[in-house]
Amino acid sequence: MPLPKHYSHKAVEKNKYRTWKENGYFTSGDTTKQKFSLVIPPPNVTGTLHLGHAWDTAFQDIIARYKKAQGFDVLWLPGMDHAGIATQAKIEERLRESNISRYDLGRKAFLVEAWKWKEEYAKIIREQWAKMGLMLDYTKERFTLDEGLSDAVNETFVKLYEKGYIYRGERIINWDPVQLTALSNIEVIHEEVAGKLYYFKYLLKDDKNIYLEVATTRPETMFADVCLVVNPHDKRYKKYVGKTFINPVNNEEIPLIADRYVEEDYATGVMKCTPAHDPNDFKIGEKYNLPRPVCLNPDATLNERGLELAGLDRFVARKKLVAKMESLGLLTKVEAITHSVGHSERSGAVVEPYISEQWFLKMDEFAKDSIKLQQSLDKVNFFPERFNKTYLNWMEIAEDWCISRQIWWGHQIPAYFHNETGEVLVSKTPPKDIENYTQDPDVLDTWFSSALWPFSTLGWPEKGALYERYYPTDLLVTGYDIIFFWVSRMIFMGLEMTGTKPFNDVVIHGLIRDEQGRKMSKSLGNGVDPLEVIEEYGVDSLRYFLATASTPGQDTRYFTEKVESSVYYLNKIWNSARFVFMTLPENFKPAEINYKALNNVDKFILTKLEETVTNVTELMDKYELGLASTFLYNFVYNDFCSNYLEMVKVVLREEKDHANTYNVMYTTLHAILMMIYPYSPFISEEIYLAMPEHLDSIMLAKYPKVTGRTFEQATNEVSNTIEIIKAVRHFKNSNNIRPNERISLYVTDLTYKLDDYLPLIKRLAFVDEVVNKEAHEELPTTVLPFAKISFHAAVDLAALKVALETEIKKLEAEIKRSEGMLKNPNFLSRAPQEKVAAEQEKYEHYKNALEVAQEKLSKLH
Repeated sequence: MPLPKHYSHKAVEKNKYRTWKENGYFTSGDTTKQKFSLVIPPPNVTGTLHLGHAWDTAFQDIIARYKKAQGFDVLWLPGMDHAGIATQAKIEERLRESNISRYDLGRKAFLVEAWKWKEEYAKIIREQWAKMGLMLDYTKERFTLDEGLSDAVNETFVKLYEKGYIYRGERIINWDPVQLTALSNIEVIHEEVAGKLYYFKYLLKDDKNIYLEVATTRPETMFADVCLVVNPHDKRYKKYVGKTFINPVNNEEIPLIADRYVEEDYATGVMKCTPAHDPNDFKIGEKYNLPRPVCLNPDATLNERGLELAGLDRFVARKKLVAKMESLGLLTKVEAITHSVGHSERSGAVVEPYISEQWFLKMDEFAKDSIKLQQSLDKVNFFPERFNKTYLNWMEIAEDWCISRQIWWGHQIPAYFHNETGEVLVSKTPPKDIENYTQDPDVLDTWFSSALWPFSTLGWPEKGALYERYYPTDLLVTGYDIIFFWVSRMIFMGLEMTGTKPFNDVVIHGLIRDEQGRKMSKSLGNGVDPLEVIEEYGVDSLRYFLATASTPGQDTRYFTEKVESSVYYLNKIWNSARFVFMTLPENFKPAEINYKALNNVDKFILTKLEETVTNVTELMDKYELGLASTFLYNFVYNDFCSNYLEMVKVVLREEKDHANTYNVMYTTLHAILMMIYPYSPFISEEIYLAMPEHLDSIMLAKYPKVTGRTFEQATNEVSNTIEIIKAVRHFKNSNNIRPNERISLYVTDLTYKLDDYLPLIKRLAFVDEVVNKEAHEELPTTVLPFAKISFHAAVDLAALKVALETEIKKLEAEIKRSEGMLKNPNFLSRAPQEKVAAEQEKYEHYKNALEVAQEKLSKLH
């Protein structure tokens, strides 16, 4: 089947994915092969996939296809995450459009709506996976709320509870007053914001003329103060320790105590202690057995402790309280500050430190086990290795994990409270007398089920055939932004629940940013829809760009120009394939290469191919997709297209049997296709199916292997001959001689015999004759490491001089214009930064070009 003259991504991509899927090429299970398994980081069913997902999944697909082509039984397991808080927020937002709240529906009816949402967006996500060409084994697709994974979650919760690792307690947690749920520390985004530090007078009970000045950023929490605290070494306040002071907002009497936690040099050195609303105050409260009054409601309004401010939002109450204190003369000053404030990752609300009874997972033993693993020979390998340190640093400071959430969409905690005694029963199944119990209404943090993903998706806790064959998995690919959320938790859960690490290798990639290096977001309007890019440029070009745009661990920037350059590269491969197909004899059938009968040009390309396969394979095995593609790109552009295919045209003119050369051409093209195929599978399939003697799909073909055959001498001689041809072309270009104008060469100091290569030089460099001796007259000369070349050409010096002078005048005019713009303050201040940079680049180019032209002109005098 001949290839069309022009490459059309839309024609090439049509129906191929469906064919691959229907023929079972994505399905794992060939037990005669070595396995290679990976699980997809499950996308949240909160919406459509973005460019970051495209980058993440393209990387995984390239590795999966590469391993399959190498002969592995590859399982790439697909699935999606219920994403508790995030999805519930989206569903509630949709309900509000119809003036309905989840409480109007009730839990059961709300979950019906949630499952409808899941099915709607799961379908969209699968369509996008198909658009990206992902080699996912859909026969094993999972969802974090499906029955099997729910069993795994309950099994894990119960076992960890029985071991004492899960406990229920009253502690300070991060509270989202919009979503009305607890959050873990890593679900809180800390942002530097403008704020105020308020200073209040706490009067001494026995002498109202004496007061302590206390600074706080959250005056509304003063209603829950239980004491004041100073450093025991602070000489200013020693005489007041143990005395009673009056809380200015409610006139309650509170003691002054001493504790080394307080820093003498912060603010006034006197701290108010509010155990129910500050994590550090909570620790002091535990130490001294202090009460824990609460002054805020779950929605961040003040409760009855707020007196006349009860029912007001915390920020409204703050303003009124400050105004009241000022009017009473109890506010001494207000300072403008910038401080770090926690915000909910999902709702954006300012998070409240809030005392609440929640379920927690103890982290001390898990942290020790995880650190111990990374000190062993069986450690998880991080790529790049520096992220191992990032991971270990986190594990060393990990605090107990708050795992309960006050929402409805998720795994309801398998804990049951006796209606009369309050006894807690933790069980995988409801008690037989369920009518006497009430199940805990809270659900587990989404990341609890996600932490089990590598083994729960394979059927654990049942250790069936799927689990036994594919666990531990071989690879995880994910972004550095969820090392703490997900990677760390999968490792310690894998160690605890299965006795082994969940994966061998972890490849960490960065974030994809816009051209200016900014994070893509809706607020900035700088997001890029991968489906729009695919529509315009094709999925092969997008995948190639994403895979080659950066090195592991680094952020990358999206440039349309780079996607376009990927199109040009794929076009290059397409056109070279068309040339090969048109050159091969009509009834060509591939056969073994006769290595003893190779000409030097064929030896050259086979040696370069061997080097390329070696480098590409080594780098792919290290997950260095960008570097691997660079080696292949250089081979395709330079060695194969620019050099070999041009030289082979000359070789094939000779009247001899060229069967061996045809096989070399075929073998080289086949190897190129197999190496570019994991990156760009659609165009590779199209070209592959046009090859003689092909299999049903490139997905059944084998990756090229290192043969150990190289031809150093022939390769060096051909490479030197190429340099001679380049030298001739450069001479003609420098002297305004037409490329096809024929000249003569005088060549001396040769380190190899040139006779066999004269046809190549004469045809490709348009040379009449090559004389192997010194020229009889003084001629322009180039000295190469292996030869000295003199050029004999009929050059019209007068015409050349006029042309150079004209060029110099144009360049001088451009330089003057450019200098004027770059010295213009209005241009520099008002023009976009990119335009200024582009003008600066032009200016440098003009100056360099002027130097070259002036040097050429000087040589003519």
